[in-house]
Amino acid sequence: MKPLFQINKQSSGRNSSGKITVRGRGGRQKRYLRLIDWKRIDYDIPARVESIEYDPNRSTQIALLVYANGKKNYILVPNDLKAGDKVVTSIKGPVDIKAGNATLLKYLPLGTPVHNLEIRPGKGAQMVRSAGQQALIQSKDENQVLVKLPSGQVRIFSGDCKATIGALGNAHHKEENLGKAGRSRLLGWRPQVRGVAQDPRSHPHGGGEGRSGIGMSSPKSPWGKKTLGVKTRKKTKYSNKYIVKGNKTN
Repeated sequence: MKPLFQINKQSSGRNSSGKITVRGRGGRQKRYLRLIDWKRIDYDIPARVESIEYDPNRSTQIALLVYANGKKNYILVPNDLKAGDKVVTSIKGPVDIKAGNATLLKYLPLGTPVHNLEIRPGKGAQMVRSAGQQALIQSKDENQVLVKLPSGQVRIFSGDCKATIGALGNAHHKEENLGKAGRSRLLGWRPQVRGVAQDPRSHPHGGGEGRSGIGMSSPKSPWGKKTLGVKTRKKTKYSNKYIVKGNKTN
């Protein structure tokens, strides 16, 4: 049987050349990576939720599934899913509208909350995977399904894309107070220094006499790019044609 754990390698924000590409990372505790079943390809085989477990690598909890054929897998825990429940995945037709069941978007009724959305059929879940998040099915047109994402963006998906029913649990994760700097260090976050507290060579906000403001009409990143109200999505991105209604970033 394929193991469900492996060592979670630590890069501390450096790429393969050893250069820092993500600032402020490093020093976290050693962790195991729990391998999540993003594809749910064990079709029409009922599975029982063996246990609900904590995962240090993500914001929501995970559930250990034991299938009728003896196979085990991890999935993300939606609201109302508990130990002892049964879940199933099917692509041949509709399934019960029950948290944890997975099927194709074209089989789900309008207004159904979903998570673990595939962008391309069969590629595996890539969207709506954080604690407390859900997407809503808004309308259908032949084999196209309009889905409203947590950001407010409305996007076209193929009806053959798979999704899991229900909103993800642990919605209060974003309200959690770490309590002390040491917990941030254990999570792998190093201290950040304010731009206005640096010298002008290190940050555009730096310099000045005493406690001074940023001295410019819009805040900037350490590399001099404006960071207030600037759209960050590429105008030529391939998936722009699937966006019906955008959000603040596009």
